[in-house]
Amino acid sequence: MKISPWNEPPIVEWSRLLLDSYRHWTGKHLIEHTPSAKQQARMLFEASIIVVSHGVEQDPILNYGNQTALDLWELSWDQFIKTPSRLTAEADDRAEREKMLERAKLNGYFDGYRGVRISSTGRRFLVERALIWTVIDLAETPIGQAATFSRWSNLS
Repeated sequence: MKISPWNEPPIVEWSRLLLDSYRHWTGKHLIEHTPSAKQQARMLFEASIIVVSHGVEQDPILNYGNQTALDLWELSWDQFIKTPSRLTAEADDRAEREKMLERAKLNGYFDGYRGVRISSTGRRFLVERALIWTVIDLAETPIGQAATFSRWSNLS
């Protein structure tokens, strides 16, 4: 029997870093806070909002997507975590996406991003009011970037 991705120790830890980093930059909790890291990981994975992240590679690869994100991008967990982050946007929107990611890097986070994304099947959707933040470790070293949003509409 396959264990849910949120239950894997590295994902439990990454989920904690996502949530702690979000709180570090915004002063708010992304989801309801509980003292159990495993329970937090499950709540994040099952949240109705979109939560995605990538690492700090030269061409960043997605390393987390909650179930709502997997459904929106029409990918399995295993497919999602092998996808270059840039491929979640259409080619025409990638320059604007890069500018937004740079702004989030400089300031810790960027709130209010709006842009078109594309699913694995080519379905286009408009993301509105996304918040992007820098994921940091305990030493406050940047180790990735994450995004969350709860508003999107299908375009095709």
